[in-house]
Amino acid sequence: MATWLYRLGLGAHRRRRLVLAVWLAVLAAAVGTLMAVGGKLDNEFTIPGSESQRAQDTMAEDFPAAAGTSAQIVFTAPEGSKVSDPAAAQAVQRTLAAAQDAPQVAAVIPPDKAGTVTPDGRTALAQVNYDVTRSALDDGTLDALEETTKAAEEAGLEVSVGGQAYGNGVLTPSVLELLGVVVALVVLVITFGSLLAAGMPLITAFAGIGTGLVGLLAVSSAVTVSSTALSLSLMLGLAVGIDYALFVLSRHRTQLAQGMDPRESAGRAVGTAGSAVVFAGTTVIIALVGLTVVRIPFLTVMGLSAAATVLIAVLVAVTLLPALFGFAGARLAPRPGSRAARRAAGGTDATEGAAGVEAESSAQGPATEEPAAGGSSAQTPAGEGASTAGPPAVMGRRWARLVTRRPLLFLLATVAALVTVAVPAADLRLALPDNGTAAHDTPQRETYDTVGEAFGPGFNGPLLILAEADASGPEGQRQAGAVAARLKELPGVVKVGQPQYAPESGRAVIQVVPDGGPQDEATQDLVDAIRGDADAIQRETGASVSVTGTTAIGIDVSDRLRASLLPFAAVVVGLCLILLLLVFRSLVVPVKATVGFLLSVGASFGAVVAVFQWGWLADALGVARTGPVVSFLPIVLMAVLFGLAMDYEVFLVSSMREEWVRTRKAKEAVVEGAGHASRVVTAAALIMFFVFASFVTTEDAIVKPIAFSLAFGVLVDAFVVRMTLVPAVLAMVGRGAWWLPRGLDRVLPDLDIEGARLHDGAPPEKSETHHEVKVSQVTVD
Repeated sequence: MATWLYRLGLGAHRRRRLVLAVWLAVLAAAVGTLMAVGGKLDNEFTIPGSESQRAQDTMAEDFPAAAGTSAQIVFTAPEGSKVSDPAAAQAVQRTLAAAQDAPQVAAVIPPDKAGTVTPDGRTALAQVNYDVTRSALDDGTLDALEETTKAAEEAGLEVSVGGQAYGNGVLTPSVLELLGVVVALVVLVITFGSLLAAGMPLITAFAGIGTGLVGLLAVSSAVTVSSTALSLSLMLGLAVGIDYALFVLSRHRTQLAQGMDPRESAGRAVGTAGSAVVFAGTTVIIALVGLTVVRIPFLTVMGLSAAATVLIAVLVAVTLLPALFGFAGARLAPRPGSRAARRAAGGTDATEGAAGVEAESSAQGPATEEPAAGGSSAQTPAGEGASTAGPPAVMGRRWARLVTRRPLLFLLATVAALVTVAVPAADLRLALPDNGTAAHDTPQRETYDTVGEAFGPGFNGPLLILAEADASGPEGQRQAGAVAARLKELPGVVKVGQPQYAPESGRAVIQVVPDGGPQDEATQDLVDAIRGDADAIQRETGASVSVTGTTAIGIDVSDRLRASLLPFAAVVVGLCLILLLLVFRSLVVPVKATVGFLLSVGASFGAVVAVFQWGWLADALGVARTGPVVSFLPIVLMAVLFGLAMDYEVFLVSSMREEWVRTRKAKEAVVEGAGHASRVVTAAALIMFFVFASFVTTEDAIVKPIAFSLAFGVLVDAFVVRMTLVPAVLAMVGRGAWWLPRGLDRVLPDLDIEGARLHDGAPPEKSETHHEVKVSQVTVD
């Protein structure tokens, strides 16, 4: 793979104008398609095959108004007055009459008919039914409904409009969310010491997310795409787009500082760092595509959308980026004599810290040089990318040296800390967000709070019971009434409405108001109780019953996701073991990486529960309401964090393995490898953290916890697991970290992620100046 990518990088550098033109043409085609077909996001959550969805589809045949979405209008009279007072009552009637004539309204249920007037007479609740789903509402439909409340407001009533028809809107990036890009630019400037170099990852990242998001919006006209899918694609596109370009660009600048020809360096950077980018991107893509196994449409689209964005980021890194290298030429090389140049080339002033390594080597006795795999020596020739003054003193090397001196202590401390942070995860509860998690100043949140306070939380999420009688006509109506009477006997039921009956089919819809809110465990217990008594109800009444409605569908979605979590985790863990076994040809490294990933995920779950369920730092982070976590967060977190963790694992451990192959000194390889890779891994992790953290500022109840979990997970995985736990384990295991049984070694394919063939076996092409370029082993710094 490294050889093929090497040639791809050379070709992109040589034909840079053509490559740039192709990418511009792809972006223009995506924009043109979007302008031609348009696009519309759909935030409906459906779960084909579930009881609630089957009942919803059946109910739509006889009761389209009940099967569609609904809105609520809440009227509150001033203190000392009632909504039944003549002036207020007339204003309410005028409002409801205007609502009946509003666009797409199928039916309006007034408060007196529904029995939704508080005992003190101050508050009344009307329901507005639509015969279409929320996503099928036309633009301006809800605005028109809100306009109908003017008569009531002029009469002195306080009116709010909300309900299920209102949902999470499309996330529009704000200044705070774009702040992550600004911080990423600062990190890149500090990393490279050059505005030209710092700007290049941003350019390629914007090119990738521009193409991906515009294409996603274009296909949304034919495929159901949620705003959460768009937000996740935006977050991932920015994060991995910048990071992948950072890895390749860092290798390119290192090679330029060592005197390599720009064209040859572009090929080598794509062949080496690009190989790791392709591998890391592939792991993210596979994990995201794995969301399809859950068999929930909106989650499938979310995973495929994000996977497509990551794929574009990989393609940009290995094609457009080397083309831009061609336009920049030698200007990307660090300025001679600068700190970046000395760091890249191992300058003569970078002697601090070398003495520590030499002292440790002396204390251990003279080093013995062993042949590398295959019997050939893997030593770097003097003068070729090596420094006679010792390695540069970077914080990563100092930290790795500290960890490897007391590896068991750091191992135990790290595991204990992560397990402690993960403890709250045992209390993890899952549910889909409702209007109670919306921002406080939104109409749906104001209506939700008013209804909950005046009538009880159950009125915000009533259940719909589809009763199917075994007879039509009057007998079917009698059976429907018997079902309603039976439902009133169940614990946790506050109110049971009159059955809406269809004589021709013998079906009826019965509204049941639970004692708890849509996300309360008591509501789920009631749903389970009705389904558990379904056979008994049918024997007693002659009618079969099914539970549906928005609340029941949300419960079924959460149950499906909860049941899929462990199988999905097993797939991800198994994939982690296999891929790392192929890459590093080691038994210890895959096991260690997998355990580290599980610790990172557990800590992230614990932090999410502490903030979004227990309320720790909730006010500081702007959490609108604490409660169950969005039900698909665990699977999305595992899929995304798996790929990102493999990014850091590959770039860090591959550098250690390069040092091991070169020196055959286990402990020194860990320290030196960490020193070489720590700077770029640190920059990559900080960029990802700030990009994800910037989205925590959004008020979207779905995006906020996902962004928080990813930001926290990246921080923990990069700095606690990869840069602390990994060196500790490898130092303890020593030479055994790179052992693989010979039989297994012969069977496994050699992916050559590190580009060893480019250093040893694959002759480089001639440079543009027609001089052969001979390159020794190059490491990322």
